[in-house]
Amino acid sequence: MRRQFLFIFLALIVANTSQAQTRTTRIGYIDMEYILENVSDYKEAKAQLELKAQKWKQEIETKKLDINNLKESLKAERALLTKELIDEKETEIKFLETEMMDYQQKQFGVDGNLMHQKAGLAKPIQDQVFTAVQDIAEAKNYDFVFDKSSDLTMLFSNKKFDISDQVIRILNRTDKREQLTKKQLKDQEAKEKLENAIDENPAMADRQKALDDKKAARAKLIEDRRLEQEAKKKEYEDRRKALAAERDAKKNGTVSEPAKTEPAKTDGTTAKPATTVTPTEGTAPAQPAVNKAEERQKLYEQRKKELEDRRKKILEEREAAKKAKEAETQKSNTTNN
Repeated sequence: MRRQFLFIFLALIVANTSQAQTRTTRIGYIDMEYILENVSDYKEAKAQLELKAQKWKQEIETKKLDINNLKESLKAERALLTKELIDEKETEIKFLETEMMDYQQKQFGVDGNLMHQKAGLAKPIQDQVFTAVQDIAEAKNYDFVFDKSSDLTMLFSNKKFDISDQVIRILNRTDKREQLTKKQLKDQEAKEKLENAIDENPAMADRQKALDDKKAARAKLIEDRRLEQEAKKKEYEDRRKALAAERDAKKNGTVSEPAKTEPAKTDGTTAKPATTVTPTEGTAPAQPAVNKAEERQKLYEQRKKELEDRRKKILEEREAAKKAKEAETQKSNTTNN
């Protein structure tokens, strides 16, 4: 059967080529399994079906456990039972085993509930996929579209002829359109038009990727600057709070100057012990000896370093933008050639 199908397929290609030699035959393919795994409705329903199948398996395991318990009980009591009781228990065990096998076949057999529900689950999505494939084939003049996951053996398939992602986008658009406003619907249509143009023109896809990368780099740079500004602001606030706390401590008299020790007298008498001067309420506290010139020098060095870092970053941004522009120009020239 497969050979006949391939023969018919080749014959159609030859006939189509002979009738329209000025036009190239366009062939595409989809991967139905890949599409189903990327449709949200199908994934949710499949997860629910798997939970139901797990429940069936647990019921089967419970039946098996009950049967094994009966077998063990019969084995232990066989010597004490009459032949009639033994036959009765063996008949009961055989009946339960048959019932369990029928239940297992009913749920997991070739024609069981699991297979039927899987087919029913995929059928609505498959119908939508077939409709989407027809729309794409008519819009883009495809002559043949095959399913890679079917019985048809494809020894090689070029990724550029795979329209599975286009089908997924169409299915997702259909779900989203029902929830969009007029403005959102207009923006969505513009986005769809751009995506279709990218699908048709690989060179345009490369340019779009370069633009997206440049946009992402610019967004990252802006975010880095914002984080840097927040860090500087936090550092300034911490420094301001520390200075305010130090001033309050001096004002309340909780900070005292270091003890002063009088030098020893030359006449051999003992010098007076050192005394600690604590400012009393109503008197201004003594100012600590602070080297203001050193503080100004530190602030100057810090600002100088910040300016230098900012200058380096600006130069790096300009250089990156220049390289990106040269790369984009080179790609554009290559495409035109």
